[in-house]
Amino acid sequence: MGMNENVSKPLDRLSNELASDMAAVNTLIRERMASRHAPRIPEVTAHLVEAGGKRLRPMLVLAAARLCGYQGDSHILLAAAVEFIHTATLLHDDVVDESEQRRGRPTANLLWDNKSSVLVGDYLFARSFQLMADTDSMEVMRILANASATIAEGEVLQLTAAQDVTTSEDTYIQIVRGKTAALFSAATEVGAVISGTDKAVQQALFDYGDALGIAFQIVDDLLDYGGSTTVIGKNVGDDFRERKLTLPVIKAIAAADAEELAFWQRTIGKGQQDDSDLETALATLQRRGALDAARADAIAWAERAKSALKIAPDHELRMILSDLADYVVSRLS
Repeated sequence: MGMNENVSKPLDRLSNELASDMAAVNTLIRERMASRHAPRIPEVTAHLVEAGGKRLRPMLVLAAARLCGYQGDSHILLAAAVEFIHTATLLHDDVVDESEQRRGRPTANLLWDNKSSVLVGDYLFARSFQLMADTDSMEVMRILANASATIAEGEVLQLTAAQDVTTSEDTYIQIVRGKTAALFSAATEVGAVISGTDKAVQQALFDYGDALGIAFQIVDDLLDYGGSTTVIGKNVGDDFRERKLTLPVIKAIAAADAEELAFWQRTIGKGQQDDSDLETALATLQRRGALDAARADAIAWAERAKSALKIAPDHELRMILSDLADYVVSRLS
């Protein structure tokens, strides 16, 4: 699995369509990540913010607002707020996971320390709520506050389910809804809400973001077992080495014989791994069809995302968002 060179077009089209708004968002991000008294805050924040991320989540806010005919400037504030929430969660995640690489670069906790990463993440959460408050909309405050709580809940659920080889696919989806899909769906929902469009369209855009986020995370989990380091921004096999129960492994465990179950219990459950175990894991995933089955699930979630858009307003951005769902799964060649 790897990156298909022909699938970047929807993301490029979205970026081009939203270029002026994204320029305003980026300016606002740089302004609000500043600190008069603690220069380490912009240093740590810039390390991630300027690392070449595609800004997908803030673009979803802008696209949903534009799709629904929004004419004000609150979408700029909300796009920046969503990016701050995302950046804060990355800083915290890297500490929890003891990660050393993010987007192909050393993590902030490695370059500075865990305390700096946690505290700067807290600062960015606070900044995000300041931006939300500036919109004077209690509804978007409610949506993004709920999403922030759901993200934290998902991370704690993942922590408690970690290394438990009895973890089910339903629990996995609940974790993914928290750690990834919650911010996607909040981004698309608030873009619709500030436009004042009808509730059915708001729900449709929430459903689109939810399904897109789940597909996105399943693909990321699959790429860990077959993508390139350049594509995934971390080392191939990191999830296995970190004993993460992602969807391919859960599917393989469900189909495992006694010998395979003992392998998963040793390597994932107990963390007793040697240099040959990743190769064995890959072979087992292939033999049990777990990678193909997880890929089929990702495609089904992408189709669900596209279906949700059918009642959205007829607009060029609707087609781009639909194509974006295909792009997410087309990262698997």
